[in-house]
Order: sequence, then C-alpha cells, then structure tokens
Amino acid sequence: MTIDLNLNRPGPLLKFGFYGTRGSIPVAHSDFLEFGGNTTCMSLTSDDIPEAASVIDAGTGIRGFGKALKAMPGYPDIEYINIVFTHFHWDHIQGFPFFDPAYDPGIQIRVMAMGTDREFKDLKQVFSDQMQERYFPVKLEEMGSDMQFIYPESDRRLVGNARVEVIEQNHPGGSWGYRIELAGKTIVVCTDLEHGENIDMRIVDFAIGADLLVHEAQYTNEELELHRGWGHSSYDQALKVARLADVGYLVMTHHDPDHDDAFLLAREKECQTIMPNCCLAREGMEFVL
Repeated sequence: MTIDLNLNRPGPLLKFGFYGTRGSIPVAHSDFLEFGGNTTCMSLTSDDIPEAASVIDAGTGIRGFGKALKAMPGYPDIEYINIVFTHFHWDHIQGFPFFDPAYDPGIQIRVMAMGTDREFKDLKQVFSDQMQERYFPVKLEEMGSDMQFIYPESDRRLVGNARVEVIEQNHPGGSWGYRIELAGKTIVVCTDLEHGENIDMRIVDFAIGADLLVHEAQYTNEELELHRGWGHSSYDQALKVARLADVGYLVMTHHDPDHDDAFLLAREKECQTIMPNCCLAREGMEFVL
C-alpha cells in the first residue's frame, strides 16, 4: 500500500516504509495479516541518494526490509546502510542477526544511536551480547559487512543530507524520538513513550509542523490505565499530539500483540472520525513525500 502525501514541493522524493508495526513480541496468526506481525522496523530512502538506505530499529521486520532491498535493481550501487535506534528493547533489535545486507562484504553498515544521555556508550556490545554462541550460531564479527558503530556526541547532527534531531522520551530504560528533515520535508518518529496524565508538550514541540508523524499507540484509554509505567501511549494521546503539533499526516504504530485485525480496523475508523488524515501502520505500507 502506497500513500502519496502529495506535498507538491520541489526536490527529490522521500519514501518512508513500514516493515514491522508490532510492539513487544511478533505474532503469527491468520487474524493478524492486514497489519502484520513483525516487530518494529521502518525505512527511509531518497531518490537523490541512490548509494544509501536508512532504517529505524531492527525488530523482526528488518528481515523483510533486507530482502526487499536486495531485490531492488539499484542494490548493487548501495555503498552503506544507516541503522538508527530509538532504544534497545528486544522488540527493536531481535531481527538484526537476520538482516541479509549485514552479511554482504561490499556494504558498510553504520549502526547509530543518538541521545547523549544514554546510560551506556558501547553500541557494539548491545549486538555482540545477543549474538553470543549460547544464543545464536553466528557471532557479530562473522557477519561479513564493514560494520561501524557510531555514537554521536550531540543530539543534533547531519546524517548524509539529512538533519537529524532526537528527544528523550519517557520509557523504562529510556527511548529517543527522531526528527528527520531532508529535501524540504520533515518526518518525526516517536515510538515507545508514555505521556503520563497529561500530554508531554515537549513531544508536541518536537513534532511541530511535521509532514509525517509516526507516533506509537499501543493501548486504548482503558488499557492505558491498566498499564501505567509500561512506557506506552494510547490512540487518543497520539491524536492529541498530532493535532496540537499541526502535523500533515499521522501514522499510529507499535500495535499490541493482542490486538488483531478486526480490533485495529475498528480503532482506525474511530480515529479517522476525529482526524481524517491518519491511519494505523501496516506492514508493506509506504508513504511518498
């Protein structure tokens, strides 16, 4: 499914895709086919940077992204792939060992986590730990690609032609939202955050004027009351942030593993009565800006 936001602005096209939309744990069942069962993974490509691709988080969805990337006619021209992380909970890193391009010796994999207040500094250890022999048959050092681990010393930086800024979010263990400005377009990704009793206005300010806001919405209001402190948001909270920030389009993601297609379709219809320019993320969905 492709949604053209039709911004009618000069410059190259940006494509933002979803390869994993589920939170917490992947699910596999016939009742979960429309929205998908893979955990968090989002991609960003630009027509004017054919030698690069970028991905946000490496849940189980990154396996599909890797296969799709290798199937593209322009894959042989790709020199490097940026993988940036919001945080390192299991559902955001568990697909990393299954990312095919990471085994390609002709590609550089740039692993990056912005956020100067992160508690740890050793990115490599995060991935080498989960690929110890007792857990996985291939060690990180054996994957084959030229793997670089980058820890920026600022919460704002240029990544290629993109201006990237992060904000710390309320989530157990910490998480960071990303604001990406490229070719005159702005995409904001805020997943794994808990607002509390009131909307966190820092998040609203961070998302102001975004063309596309990706905001997690794992719970209904009633479910949220039962999951205080778990680090997640409701559909209503995502809608409030989008409307207060005057964003162009809202996509809600990080679906709860207990929410099947029928449940999510009903929530989507309810949300669209409040804000027509919104939807719930589906695997394979792509936005063109």
